[in-house]
Amino acid sequence: MTPAINLLKKQKISFSIHEYEHDHNCTNFGEEAAQKLGLDPACVFKTLLVSDDKQFFVAIVPVIGTLNLKRAASAFNVKKLRMADIKEAERLTGYLVGGISPIGQKKSLITCIDQSAKGINKIYVSGGQRGLDIGLSPNHLSLVCRNTIFADIGEN
Repeated sequence: MTPAINLLKKQKISFSIHEYEHDHNCTNFGEEAAQKLGLDPACVFKTLLVSDDKQFFVAIVPVIGTLNLKRAASAFNVKKLRMADIKEAERLTGYLVGGISPIGQKKSLITCIDQSAKGINKIYVSGGQRGLDIGLSPNHLSLVCRNTIFADIGEN
């Protein structure tokens, strides 16, 4: 069990577990999950860490798009953001890149979920390790993440 799964169980939040064989040569983890699980990529979301050099934030966007740093900065009410480097992301979350779940992170960070998630009944996010995704409603995801907001932060 990962910290993400343990937290969801502890809080009695409805979710599903989806496992697949991760290809160690693959670096596009979200698209790999969508393909191997046979899911619509618009329903599979990636977890990204960003920073304004004072604090870190979590941004959750569909794997078919990219994070718009200007829109994310506006959503988090800061001037400018940069992507966190791999070591920072792993240290803050307690997860390895490619398996970073927005749920059960070592350090609780303010989170923004792309508003496209609101139109989807069930979205899929990393379950805390490569080859493991969790399916849950966007509202349930917002309940287990710290100070969650929904905003238009992604772009295709």
